[in-house]
This record gives sequence, C-alpha cells and structure tokens, in this order.
Amino acid sequence: MRAGIIIALTLSQLVVVLLSTLAGSWLAFPMLVATLASSVVSTWSVLDIWVTRQQWRQRHGVVSVPSSAARERPLRRS
Repeated sequence: MRAGIIIALTLSQLVVVLLSTLAGSWLAFPMLVATLASSVVSTWSVLDIWVTRQQWRQRHGVVSVPSSAARERPLRRS
C-alpha cells in the first residue's frame, strides 16, 4: 500500500513538472528535483517489497494444501 501511494505521488509530481514546464513557471526545476528524489524512493520501496517476498518464499516455501477433490476415497467394503 505504501509503495502505491509513493508511486502515485511521484506520478502527480511528474504531471506538475510537465505542466509547469509548458507554462514556463519557476516551479519546474524544484519540482523536477523533487520528482527525481521521489522516483528513487519509489523504486527503493518496490524493491524492498519484492526482496521481502522473495525472502519469505525462500524461508517458508510454498504451502500446498490439497483440496477436498484431491482427498483419497475411502475403501469400499465388499
């Protein structure tokens, strides 16, 4: 969730940079620097989530529980 919010903020900053550049505003350069910093933070947060999930999978493995359809049938009495 946190990574999604950071990515959304970075994309919003990118839109502000583009619009302020087209308007010739002084705000374009400071927002560009902030957007570059936010892109580094968002990349770091996504990589953190990915590495954490990989570590969890390596430590705990894949848990496979058979469904009810996969259960053995009881033996029939003759």
